[in-house]
Amino acid sequence: MKKIEFFLHNINNDDLLRLNKVVKSIFLTTGTEVALFEQAFSKYLGIKQTVGVTSCTAALHLSLLALGIGNGDEVITTPMSFCATANAILHAGAKPVFVDVEEDTGNMNAELIEAAITEKTKAILPVHLYGQMCDMEKIHEIASRYNLKIVEDAAHSIEASRAGLKPGQISDAACFSFYATKNITSGEGGAISTNNINLAEGLRILRLHGIDKSAADRYTEKYRHWDMPILGWKYNMDNIQASLLLGQLRRIDKLWEKRNQLWEYYETLLKTIKEIELLKTLPGLKHARHLFTILVPAKRRDQILWSLQKNNIGVAVNYRPIHLLKYYRKSYGFKEGDFPVAEEIGKRTISLPLYPKLKKSQILYIVNVLKKIFAKNKRY
Repeated sequence: MKKIEFFLHNINNDDLLRLNKVVKSIFLTTGTEVALFEQAFSKYLGIKQTVGVTSCTAALHLSLLALGIGNGDEVITTPMSFCATANAILHAGAKPVFVDVEEDTGNMNAELIEAAITEKTKAILPVHLYGQMCDMEKIHEIASRYNLKIVEDAAHSIEASRAGLKPGQISDAACFSFYATKNITSGEGGAISTNNINLAEGLRILRLHGIDKSAADRYTEKYRHWDMPILGWKYNMDNIQASLLLGQLRRIDKLWEKRNQLWEYYETLLKTIKEIELLKTLPGLKHARHLFTILVPAKRRDQILWSLQKNNIGVAVNYRPIHLLKYYRKSYGFKEGDFPVAEEIGKRTISLPLYPKLKKSQILYIVNVLKKIFAKNKRY
């Protein structure tokens, strides 16, 4: 079997034509294409404003800064995520405070949030893991009661909804990723979506050094002098990235439909392997179907990973819990047993290929390889 890549992007010829048009133009940085993408993305989410940036990490960082979160503050989040989630809190000058996750979904356990709140707590940063939204109604209720901000890490969940709500609709901001393996991608890239127009205006200044006029403002119209009212960062999305994203955004629901069909095919086939467990998709919500993960026996997880790779199957681990990474252990004294549910998932999880170009025959091959791996283990 030819190698089954862990991920293949969905950029097509129409996207390349738009990219080529931008590359042949004079203006490559933040300009018309970025504005068009921001408008289209806001419309898709049903949100007033979107601000394009260079990554979801940048989006999280800027959102926290713009909401006034900084030195001495605490932000409640989950250990079951990519390290960028907690890193962004540190970059803002605040401290991440972890709460454990739900056993059946891997998402932040909203029932544990209130006990983690202190006088230093200023925000909650939930992560919609693998594409399934957290209980935003519960989180919003807690945040309202304690006057806390909410910044959603929605890197996995552009297409998701829960209880009729999409990311960003009842929070201060939702942050998205267009990294190379995401459902729509520009290689790198991110966005912040918000219903707070004043916040969006502040974010646009923060994403470009803190200056009050973009290059497009300065060079495509009558020249106007700029000023720098605040200290900002270099986080602006460019027209090249936006040109690749616009077409994918138009196709996003069709791409989701294909992934959903493949997801269901995986679930049907994997029922025959009793050693494998799956996290649940809760009823009454739309899962973005970003990462398809399986849970295997912890003691054999790495051997299973390597066996899949030997059989030309791309795999990943999403994720080792953040609190057990060396920096966080050393800096904050975290240890095994602090967040046992997240740790159990982290020890057992394997992410399998999932993308619209994946074929059912390839999924069948992956599942048959898994069957052989477990059958071989039984013989010894």
